[in-house]
Amino acid sequence: MGLRNFFSAKDPEDYDQKGDAFSESEKWGKAKVEYERALQRLDKTAPWDDGYRQNLREKIQRCREALALEHRQTAADLMEAGHYEDADGFIELALELTEDDRLQETLEKMRQSLAAAETETSEIDLADIAGMQSEPIEQPPIEEQDDDHFRALVGTLPDDVQAAYRSYGQTFKTGYLALNRGEFEAAEQYLSRAMEENADPHSYIPLELANACLNMGDPDRARDLLEAFLDHHPDALPAYQLLCEIFWETGAFEQAEALLSSLPAELSQSVAACLLRGETLYQAQNYALAKSWYRDFLKTYGWDESIARELAKTHEALNEMANARNLYLQIMQQCSSCGARIDPMIKQKFADLSFASGLNTVEILELYLSLAQEIPKNAGACYEKISHIYAAQGNVEQARRFGLLAEKFGGKNKEELLSSVPERPRR
Repeated sequence: MGLRNFFSAKDPEDYDQKGDAFSESEKWGKAKVEYERALQRLDKTAPWDDGYRQNLREKIQRCREALALEHRQTAADLMEAGHYEDADGFIELALELTEDDRLQETLEKMRQSLAAAETETSEIDLADIAGMQSEPIEQPPIEEQDDDHFRALVGTLPDDVQAAYRSYGQTFKTGYLALNRGEFEAAEQYLSRAMEENADPHSYIPLELANACLNMGDPDRARDLLEAFLDHHPDALPAYQLLCEIFWETGAFEQAEALLSSLPAELSQSVAACLLRGETLYQAQNYALAKSWYRDFLKTYGWDESIARELAKTHEALNEMANARNLYLQIMQQCSSCGARIDPMIKQKFADLSFASGLNTVEILELYLSLAQEIPKNAGACYEKISHIYAAQGNVEQARRFGLLAEKFGGKNKEELLSSVPERPRR
């Protein structure tokens, strides 16, 4: 996927107000971009302001959900008109945006219907070809087929970057779409040609090409592209992130440290920079130093959820499970205090660490009941743990009931589950 984190010098409130204006007129893509820019700016100017950060995140998610609904409707219209390939692109975009389980289920059903319709159409076409001689149907040009998809992707970028991407021509568009579809070999070929066609040293094409090269397993070329790109865009944090990933993969942790030490002053104190430094220590297995780094940041700037998540992960690496569990609990409490939705993965971490430590409480049981609904693919494992908690509490009936549910939803097999539950006392 293309990288979209670009920075500017306005106050977060300026972007926030602009986003509100776009939201009022239901221009969700533009609103989302402005809120994201506000959030990025906030990380640099006031990383301790967690309340404002959470407010922006909620606005961003509202925009994402609104965009997902628009894309679903567009896909439905295109399917009705028989434009199956275009419809599939909008379904994919909607799936990338939404976190709503019901909408995801609807979109998956649309995708299944789409596949069936395409198969039926293909069979009809083959019958027509077999039955008569006719001139082949002329396909619309690639740029017309992909224009809507490209416009939707580029619409999430800042205005100046949008203008640049649209100016690079058809070769770039084809490569950029291939990159976003995961077709990395084709992306590398087209983006390389696009670089030759657009010789501007300030172009953003090297950033996208480096992404393609990394995904193709060519970190050396990706590194060369990124280092040259940073000469002209020293404030593009995504390039630093990609370079750090290259250094982490090759074990060049000192080079990653040197790179982060060269960050411009306006980026060096940001939350994103802190995360990169902490992750460098973590990847080097310097867990104690990573823990100190994250703790010092929180002491200096106050609570930040993204830092707290990484600190909790580091506690786990140090086998300090009680500390990790307490941090996950703090994150949940912070979300509850401001009415924000708690990330199910945080709930899962807290519940699993609590369960592993032998806390068979009603609170943990209720968390697993909630998680079984929020993360359906994990329902079997959740019901299995619920069964064990009921068994530990002496509730044999419920233990057996959820043991059978665990089997049904993909947990252990029936024999294992029933053998772990005490026999029902004879009357």
